Amino acid sequence: MSAPRTAGSRTIARTLPPPDATRPRTRPPRRRRGPRRASGARWFTPWLYLLAPLALLVTFTWLPVADMVSYSFTDWDGLSPTSNWVGLANYTDLFTRPQLFQVFWVSLFYLAASAVQICAALYFATVLSFDTRLRNLFKGILFFPYLINGVAVGFVFLYFFQPGGTLDTVLHWFGAGPHLWLGNPHLVNTSLAGVSVWRFTGLNMVLFLGAIQSIPPELHEAAALDGASRWQQFRHVIAPSIRPIITLSVILAVSGSLSVFEIPFIMTGGSNNSETFVIQTIKLAFNFNKTGLASAAAVVLLLIVLLVTWLQRVLFPDERVERS
Repeated sequence: MSAPRTAGSRTIARTLPPPDATRPRTRPPRRRRGPRRASGARWFTPWLYLLAPLALLVTFTWLPVADMVSYSFTDWDGLSPTSNWVGLANYTDLFTRPQLFQVFWVSLFYLAASAVQICAALYFATVLSFDTRLRNLFKGILFFPYLINGVAVGFVFLYFFQPGGTLDTVLHWFGAGPHLWLGNPHLVNTSLAGVSVWRFTGLNMVLFLGAIQSIPPELHEAAALDGASRWQQFRHVIAPSIRPIITLSVILAVSGSLSVFEIPFIMTGGSNNSETFVIQTIKLAFNFNKTGLASAAAVVLLLIVLLVTWLQRVLFPDERVERS
């Protein structure tokens, strides 16, 4: 016999949930195909934008460098369709000729000129970063020489340094006699280096000025409230803040002093002990038809510039600020 149902049991039976209701309802995971496709497109899109510049870089930079390295192991004269493989003979010939490396002494004049132009550019950039009258005018005057073509600069100073020219006329007012600025072997490199100072000071000045203007103004205000002078502000605020730009300018100065070409080539053609390494390489290739030897000299110059840059980065590393 079955137990009689009471009202209390009916109430309990109604209030209890069904067996399936206690189980958690789980939905099957949805397949998200859209984000995966978006991530794949997001990975591939930057390479589409980089395709054109990479193609130009490989075509006009890396392939010519590879050809230059291959020519350095041959005796190609630059004209004949064939060439012979000579191995390291060009490099042996290059390092056994003292006169080929004597031209590096000329680079010391341009290296000293680079130091002068960096100091001058840093001074002008610091002065013009403060509230100075007519500072925009002075910025334009200092930057204008860099806008002039190097060939035009060479011809302008060719007349400037000629006997009885502009410089001799000005010096005559002070009782100084004329000089052979480009004909005297003791004065020609100093004169040419001075032209490079006049031309490239504006470029460094703009680089330094942009770096100084990026310094937070709160640092200048705090230094001024503490009673710091202009020199103390430069030493403790400006110089540490623009150290990476100074490092970049030093690298460009060293590499540029080793590869000077257009100003001495236009003004003297390398005569009177003013021949640079690049001018000598050009003469080997086009005057003496020794393209293989000239390619070896170009490879050596490239390695020297890379070595100097690497040493500079090792000795004076950039300070990196770690973000918490």
